[in-house]
Amino acid sequence: MKKGKRTFGKILMILSIVFFYLPIVYMIVFSFNEGKSLTTFTGFSLKWYQHMLESRDMMSALYTTFSVAILATVISTIVGTISAIGLSKSKKVVRDLVEQVNNFPIMNPEIVTAIGFMLLFITFKIERGYITMLLAHIAFCIPYVMLSVMPKVRSLDPNLADAAMDLGATPWVALTKVIVPQITPGIISGALIAFTMSIDDFIISYFVTGGGVKNLSIMVYTMSKRINPSINAVSTLVVVIITIALVVVNVIPMITANRPKNTEIKKRTFVIPSVCAVAAVAVVALVFGVNREPSDLPYAGEELYLYLPGEYISDDMLAAFEEETGAMVVVENFDSNEAMYIKVSNGEPYDIIIPSDYMIERLMEEDYLQKLNPELLTNFGELNEVVKSPVFDPENEYSVSYFWGTVGIVYDKTVVAMEDLEEQGYGIFLNEKYKGDIYLYDSERDSFMMALKDLGYSMNTESTEELQAAYEWLVQCVTTMDPEIVTDEIIDNMAQGRKALGLCYSGDAAYIMSENENMGFYQPEEGTNQWFDSMVIPKNAEHVELAHEFMNFLCSYDAAYENSSYVGYTSPNYQVMLDLSAEGGDYEGINAYLPRTDYEMDEVFRFNADTKKLIGNLWSKVKIAASNAD
Repeated sequence: MKKGKRTFGKILMILSIVFFYLPIVYMIVFSFNEGKSLTTFTGFSLKWYQHMLESRDMMSALYTTFSVAILATVISTIVGTISAIGLSKSKKVVRDLVEQVNNFPIMNPEIVTAIGFMLLFITFKIERGYITMLLAHIAFCIPYVMLSVMPKVRSLDPNLADAAMDLGATPWVALTKVIVPQITPGIISGALIAFTMSIDDFIISYFVTGGGVKNLSIMVYTMSKRINPSINAVSTLVVVIITIALVVVNVIPMITANRPKNTEIKKRTFVIPSVCAVAAVAVVALVFGVNREPSDLPYAGEELYLYLPGEYISDDMLAAFEEETGAMVVVENFDSNEAMYIKVSNGEPYDIIIPSDYMIERLMEEDYLQKLNPELLTNFGELNEVVKSPVFDPENEYSVSYFWGTVGIVYDKTVVAMEDLEEQGYGIFLNEKYKGDIYLYDSERDSFMMALKDLGYSMNTESTEELQAAYEWLVQCVTTMDPEIVTDEIIDNMAQGRKALGLCYSGDAAYIMSENENMGFYQPEEGTNQWFDSMVIPKNAEHVELAHEFMNFLCSYDAAYENSSYVGYTSPNYQVMLDLSAEGGDYEGINAYLPRTDYEMDEVFRFNADTKKLIGNLWSKVKIAASNAD
C-alpha cells in the first residue's frame, strides 16, 4: 500500500515537472527555428538571436528590466529589513497596524495598485518613464521583503542587541555584526522574492511607464500580438540569466559551508550587497551610459516620440531616419486603438501616433490633433490616390497614410471550394460543411461587419434592428459552427493550414499566402471594411517639425519600401506597392497585398460612440454564447 502511494507520488511529481517545464523547453527549441513559425520547426538557426541583438528596442527592454529589478531589489531589501527591525521594537498596537498595512498591497489586485500609481503620478504631474517605474517597483517590493524578514526578527532574543552594546559594540556594529547575520536567510529570501516580482511584473509597469521606456514584459506583450520568433530568443535569454543566478545563489553557500564563521559573516554582510550594488551600477551604466557624439545633422539631439501598434515598423527604416536626421526615435507600442486613446486623452506627450481610421475621426472630433503643414510634406505626391483624401479626413488636414488594406476571407484552396465562396460570401461561415474548421476574428467591428454585409446592411448602420439581426447571425455562427475565436494567432495557424478558413486582414493574409501556397484570399461581393492606419500629430506634440520630417521620410520610396517589405502590409507609396507585387517582388502573385479599390460596396468605418458601445455589448454576449456552446 505504502509502495503504491510512493509510486503514485513520484508519477504526480514527474507530471508536475513536465507540466511546468515542457512549455519552457518548447520555447527554447523554437528560439533556434529557421522559419518564422512558432509551431513548426523547419531547421536550426541563430538568426532570431541575431535579430534580438540588433534590435535596439529588445536590448533596451532587457537593460531596463534588469536594472529596475536589481535597483528595486537592493533598495527595497534595505528599506524592508530596516523597517522590520525597527517594527520589532515598536509597541504592539503600532506593530499590528503596520503589519496589516504591509499585507494590504500584497493582497490587493495588481490592476488596482497599477491604476493607483498611475493616478498618483498624473495628479502630481510626474513625467512617467524609468524613474516612475523604478519607484513603483520599489514600493510593491518592500512589503514582500518585510513579510520575509519579520519572522526571522521575531525569532531573535530581544536582548541580543542590548547584550552586544553592553560588551562595547556601537548600535551600528550591533546591527550589522549581530542582528543582520542572524536574519540573513530572511533577507536573502526577501531579496529573491523582490527580484522575482520586479522582473516578472507587467501590469503595474504598463500603467506607470511612459516616454518609450518598457521592460521585457511589456515588450513581449506587444510583440506577441504578431508573429515574431524573437520572443522565444529573448525569453530564452532571460531563462538562462535566471538559471545562472539561481545556480550562483545555491552553489556559493555550498562552497563557503566549511569556511570559518567570521568569513561567512563577512561574506553575507559585505560581499553580497556589494556585488548587488556593483551589478546595479553596471546595468544602469549600460542603459544610460551611451553618449552620442556631437553631430551637425539638422535634428541632432532631438527625440521623436512615436506611438504605434506593436511589431508595425522596420528597425532598419528607423535607423536610416536617425542616420539622416541625427534625431533619436523613441518607440512606444499600444495593443488597441482604445488603449491608445486613453493615454492620448490623458495628455501623454507623443509626437506622432498611428491609429486606425475611426479613431482618427474621434480624435479629430474631440480636438486632440493638430493640423499638418503641407509645405513640409514634399513627398506626399508619391502616395497612392486611394489613400489620399480618406472619408474621415477628406482634405488630409490631419493625417498621412501609413498602411492600408481590406478585410477578407483567407482560405485553404485544397479544402474550400471557390464556388462556395462566390455563392455564399460571408455566409460561408454558416455553412455546416465547414463546421469546426473556421476562425472568427476577435474584433467586434470586423465580426459585425461580416454579419451586416451578409445581411445586406451597411457596416456603419445605426439601426438597432439591423445590429440586432447581425447579433443573431453571429450567435447562430458561434452556436452551430463551433468556430475558434482568435486574434493574431490566426496568422501562424492559417499559415500551417490548421483550419479551412477565417476572417483576416489583407496584410496578414499576404504573409499567410507567402508562407503557404495552398492559401488564398477572397473579398466577398457584399463588400468589406477598407481600413486605413495613418500618422497624426497630437495637439501637445513637442517636436512638430521633426514629426513632419518623419512623415515626409516615410512617404519616400526607399523608406516606404523597407517598411512595407518588413511588415507585410500594403504601402501607401504607389510605386512601392507596384514593385513589391510585381515579378520578383516580395509579394509576387499574392492578391492580398493589392487590396480591392473603387468598389462601391466597400466602406470605411466611421466613429459613432453610441453604436460602438452597443456593438461592444452585443459582441460580449456573442462570446458568452460561444463559451456556453462549448
